[in-house]
Amino acid sequence: MNANTILLAFEDERALAQELAEALVLPLCFISRHRFPDGEMRLVLPKPLPPTVLLLRGLQQPNDKLVELMIAAPTARELGAQRLVLISPYLAYMRQDMEFTPGEAVSQRHIARLLANHFDHVITIDPHLHRIASLDEVMPVACGVALSAARLLGEWVAAQVPGALLIGPDEESAQWVSEAALAGGLRHAVGRKVRHGDHQVTLALPELDVAGQAVVLLDDMASTGRTLIGSAQELLRRGAQSVDVAVTHALFNGDALAALTAAGVRHVWSSNAVAHPSNAVSVAPLLVQAWRALN
Repeated sequence: MNANTILLAFEDERALAQELAEALVLPLCFISRHRFPDGEMRLVLPKPLPPTVLLLRGLQQPNDKLVELMIAAPTARELGAQRLVLISPYLAYMRQDMEFTPGEAVSQRHIARLLANHFDHVITIDPHLHRIASLDEVMPVACGVALSAARLLGEWVAAQVPGALLIGPDEESAQWVSEAALAGGLRHAVGRKVRHGDHQVTLALPELDVAGQAVVLLDDMASTGRTLIGSAQELLRRGAQSVDVAVTHALFNGDALAALTAAGVRHVWSSNAVAHPSNAVSVAPLLVQAWRALN
């Protein structure tokens, strides 16, 4: 066990933290939280801290968690951390990547810079980088490390549904879906997203004969699930034998998961980048490889 490095985490991410600490052979400690009646938070970190600290914090439901990081990071420095690395399997605010209307904040750029100001490295999985090539465009070069769960999901799908047809949601997912298909030895196709507003997005499916075929919809994240629901209904209408869903980030707000089932989706699989009952694939091996590559 490395006495110069520690993994810090919060209790609500205990399962992934324990798996990661065991794989890295690192001591694991937790940051305790107390919320005051007015909404402010008190954090307590272990004292003192070793020279290298890995801090695990996914940013789903991000606002409180970003405040936690802005408090925890400088405190960790004060308590002895000289090298501070954020492991954030889900990186929030990456979807707002351009000024769609005049004066609109490009939050991708600002949140990325904010995190880079506090951490030496930020390791994440499948961030929403549809209009930039890498995190280097919004962070100092080599600060951001973007991994992909595509291969893991492709291998899982191939094991569960041999010969499945993978379909990605839009043109921007082409490289991601092709990587998953290659890993699983599967066929793939890519659709096109048609956005009608914040809560209305449809998927223009490729013109394929899916009659009698097992289809798996593959995406980097699922929030409301409406795109996947519409896609599943259309595929089943066309005669697909079955429709399953595989995603990296299972955000699934509200009744999204129940609505997918009601729409005829047979299975929903996700990675544990975001803790959810649908978790089927662990991202711990990806995170371990990334950390070792930095050393």
